[in-house]
Amino acid sequence: MDQFTINLLFVGASFALYIGIAIWARAGSTSEFYAAGRGVHPVMNGMATAADWMSAASFISMAGLLAFGGYDTSAYLMGWTGGYVLLALLLAPYLRKFGKFTVSEFIGDRFYSKTARLVAVICLIIASVTYVIGQMTGVGVAFGRFLEVSNTTGLLIGAVVVFAYAVFGGMKGVTYTQVAQYVVLIFAYTIPAIFISLQLTGNPVPALGLFGDHAASGEPLLAKLDQIVHDLGFAEYTIQQGNTLNMLLFTLSLMIGTAGLPHVIMRFFTVPRVADARWSAGWALVFIALLYLTAPAVGAMARLNITDMMWPNGTDGDAVSVEEIETDPKYAWMETWRKTNMLGWEDKNGDGLIQYYNDASPEMQARAEAAGWKGNELTKFNRDILVLANPEIANLPSWVIGLVAAGGLAAALSTAAGLLLAISSAVSHDLMKGQFTPNISEKGELLSARIAMAVAIVVATWLGLNPPGFAAQTVALAFGLAAASIFPALMMGIFSTRINNVGAVAGMVTGLVVTLVYIFLHKGWFFVPGTNSFTDADPLLGPIKSTSFGAVGALINFVVAYAVSGMTKETPQEIKDLVESVRIPRGAGAAQDH
Repeated sequence: MDQFTINLLFVGASFALYIGIAIWARAGSTSEFYAAGRGVHPVMNGMATAADWMSAASFISMAGLLAFGGYDTSAYLMGWTGGYVLLALLLAPYLRKFGKFTVSEFIGDRFYSKTARLVAVICLIIASVTYVIGQMTGVGVAFGRFLEVSNTTGLLIGAVVVFAYAVFGGMKGVTYTQVAQYVVLIFAYTIPAIFISLQLTGNPVPALGLFGDHAASGEPLLAKLDQIVHDLGFAEYTIQQGNTLNMLLFTLSLMIGTAGLPHVIMRFFTVPRVADARWSAGWALVFIALLYLTAPAVGAMARLNITDMMWPNGTDGDAVSVEEIETDPKYAWMETWRKTNMLGWEDKNGDGLIQYYNDASPEMQARAEAAGWKGNELTKFNRDILVLANPEIANLPSWVIGLVAAGGLAAALSTAAGLLLAISSAVSHDLMKGQFTPNISEKGELLSARIAMAVAIVVATWLGLNPPGFAAQTVALAFGLAAASIFPALMMGIFSTRINNVGAVAGMVTGLVVTLVYIFLHKGWFFVPGTNSFTDADPLLGPIKSTSFGAVGALINFVVAYAVSGMTKETPQEIKDLVESVRIPRGAGAAQDH
């Protein structure tokens, strides 16, 4: 059986499972659509949260960034896991105690203002749409490779699949689908990693193999990798190269962005009790850790394998030949990925070899000139392909490649569904019912939610055709927006009675606008290529990149909110009593509409 057929079997079987679950769990009421009837078990909710969380950025893109960025990109791991600690301790139980359907509804009631609720909806939609661009990018990469179609066609196919199970199932269908998707994606991620760790280190536990010895040379694996990349003019893998302040701000931005992202927070509205919300966050961390402890090993081992393939005779010998790439079966993956336009090479000096090295390194320029090289000949290696290509690079069995295909799609689709649900809930529940048509029927509200989700899919698909960066980089921008707008409002809403409606609105608007402008200045206005004034290589404010600015935006939000609240009327006493009651650990109100 050929690889394409095996891929179709794995992907087709998983999609049949997802759509079957969505039909079985079809939402029949607004409570089921928004909060799965508030009957999800904490362990199951933790698993669904993990799937919701481990998106295309985590599954497809993060290991690629770790492989080529080394130590500096470890901030992704620290920020995305640390955020769950904040979420479990500071937000999840209190928001569940409040007994609402959406984050915007909490903000509207806590700050006794329809304007605050409207601003929260706008912040939520902007952050979620930015996030979903990264997911749709990952969907296009995965479909494009495993169905052997163009990236654009893959993206369109993925959009149809998301529409099929997310629009009809709502939170109830999405929750149970995400449980299945978690099982698929964690097996798809860890099984190839175990194989590769055994090949390179003899240790079946990738996280331990990373710090073990390289079987072929007997050297520590990381020391071996450091030496190889250094020999080719790249920065050593385990040494920090970037600015410490930027790395600190980036980590903080990811952490507080995690605690402010609405599609994650919504998951804690689905459990029966307040204690269950905290337990859900704990279980989510356990399930997430299974992948996040494996990701550094996947990135480092893949980088070593790629370098060995490009320099089969060692970095002092000859590079791989064009003939070998075209005829040797172990290099067949290169031609397959070349068809997707995400991998490319060119024999620039006509010597029949493909030299892969850092042609920007002064040391390598001298060596290249002496050897007659005309520049790096591995001209394109999109970071988002690494995890999906990893089994082929390591020459693993065909069924493993098919499993990874299903896992990559499960990761992208699960988070896309959660984000789209957050967007549709904001539009139908917070805008339609909360602002414009308060007397809308439950049937009408469900219809408007599904229409909003369909529109969001179309917009996300269009933007996903031309993303502002790799999947994980695009997602990091969304975290910055959530960190600068939603997180401060939630924290002040729960822990401060002094912040009033005017202060909260002023803080959210200022944090969002400042952060959004900073991102557009570096990534292009509305992410249109060529309209940027700065780049992350040469940022506007010293070393602070656009992906790190969310922490600065959050600080501005806090300062503005406190300053404006101090100059305006005090919070009404009934709202102060409400805030105090939310922090009492016992009891949880049923969801109520106002």
